[in-house]
Amino acid sequence: MESMIVNSVDSLWVVIAGILVMFMQPGFMLVETGFTRSKNSVNIVMKNFMDFSVGAITYWAFGFALAYGGTTIGGFLAYGNFFLEGDSLTYFFQVVFAATAATIVSGAVAERTKFSAYLMFQPFICGLIYPIVTHWVWSGQGWLGDLGFIDFAGSGVVHMVGGFAALAAVTVVGPRIGKYDDQGSPLPLPGSSMVAGALGVFILWFGWYGFNVGSALAAVDVDLASIAVTTTLSAAAASISAMYTSMISGKPDVSMTLNGALAGLVGITAGCANVNNLGAVLIGLVSGVLVVYSINFIEKKGFDDAVGAISVHGVCGAWGVLAVAIFDTSDGLISGGSSLFVPQIIGMLAIAAWAYITSFIVLKAIDSVVGLRVTPEEEIAGLDASEHGTTAYGDFILKK
Repeated sequence: MESMIVNSVDSLWVVIAGILVMFMQPGFMLVETGFTRSKNSVNIVMKNFMDFSVGAITYWAFGFALAYGGTTIGGFLAYGNFFLEGDSLTYFFQVVFAATAATIVSGAVAERTKFSAYLMFQPFICGLIYPIVTHWVWSGQGWLGDLGFIDFAGSGVVHMVGGFAALAAVTVVGPRIGKYDDQGSPLPLPGSSMVAGALGVFILWFGWYGFNVGSALAAVDVDLASIAVTTTLSAAAASISAMYTSMISGKPDVSMTLNGALAGLVGITAGCANVNNLGAVLIGLVSGVLVVYSINFIEKKGFDDAVGAISVHGVCGAWGVLAVAIFDTSDGLISGGSSLFVPQIIGMLAIAAWAYITSFIVLKAIDSVVGLRVTPEEEIAGLDASEHGTTAYGDFILKK
């Protein structure tokens, strides 16, 4: 009887945590719409809705099977339990993670990508690219897990996958019109609402407690509060360090500060249950500095990431994976251990390569079939009008 109650409480917590992660989807939507121009808001709303809707169906049909099917194929992918002939609880908690990986790409390539082409890419990242990495790390049968690789809640499995898929997408689709001058120097394209962007970040921070604390997959006899604390401290430290870093070249920048908080959340996700509070603060401080320099570096190199997704999720996700080897309280560098460095570095490189190469191949194929990019005229008019025949704000935009 007692074990049944424990199991019920644990299951209830995982469901609640999954709901919190699902609530991150409107957070991403607000960040993306706030950081981009109003003429593309409906397009971003549609992409985020389809991230979850297409992701849910795709992951149900075959994504879950490739991640958690009954039989492993060399530790690379699983086979069996197609159309969810298995664990509903694991499916529900994992499908919201799959949608998160997809929407990272949405923000990076905003304002110039065909909606139809984006719809074609969603089943690949939700049903193939993300689930296979999941099998490597979290299935109990994967090759990275066997190496001793640690990623408690997904700095690598979720965020690096989305971030390096975003890098591939930005590479294929190219920069927005007006982003670079004739000499190739980046120009500002101000977003429509930093208020909406800030609200989105607050929602994401709120949902992240489901992301990290929920990854304990239990509520009884687990120190959930310590995971919540490390998550909080890293995000707070990163927002502060990002703000001060942005002030080096001027006044405190709101978009960098907001992305700093997200960078700290991404950075702590791999080690949120494995580091102490001081380690979490240090991870966050580095994440906040790293994301500012990374956004500026990537932009100067000609990669037009509309929301900073590559830096937040890809670069800081890689830092989060590596940080486990430094700050893990049982076998990290600060505790006198060093055996985690090899598996963490191998995992970081493998996930980055897998996400980038597979996404690049799929996106190139889609580009050759239907084209990834809208016409210059459609891009200038805005994707809301050209792709959806409407506007997010009544007829105000049309009158202007």
